[in-house]
Amino acid sequence: MKRTFGMLAIAALVLSTSCKQGNASEKTDETNVEKVTAENAVNGKLPVVKFDKTEHDFGDIKEGDKVETVFKITNEGEADLIVINAQGSCGCTVPEWPKEPIKPGTSADMKVTFDSKGKPGQQQKSVTLTTNTKEGAEKVTIKANVSPKSGQ
Repeated sequence: MKRTFGMLAIAALVLSTSCKQGNASEKTDETNVEKVTAENAVNGKLPVVKFDKTEHDFGDIKEGDKVETVFKITNEGEADLIVINAQGSCGCTVPEWPKEPIKPGTSADMKVTFDSKGKPGQQQKSVTLTTNTKEGAEKVTIKANVSPKSGQ
């Protein structure tokens, strides 16, 4: 009985660890990306990021509004583009970046959401992408004029 239970426990452990699904960025080790990027640079083959826009102005919005926009990322280089991370300049700016490599000549979308709660006045926020490009980082900007809530 103990032996059967032990075998079942081992089988469950193996299945739970071997069947995990994930995306490329979760499996990507930044050291490996740097190594591949360096090798590609020697060969003259690197990804090149091109955005459909590098800035988006939401215009006039009301405090408390959550607004979003999409930046289209195109890889104009000769190697797969990997977005390792995307980080907003504050917690009110949240990017959803592509987790799979972007092949040369193809595009992917990055959605950026801005939460204007507690942010009255002119706002300018950025999203910095950590990539395997020659530069290693790319940046986009969002802007908004946030009208304060009534009574403030």
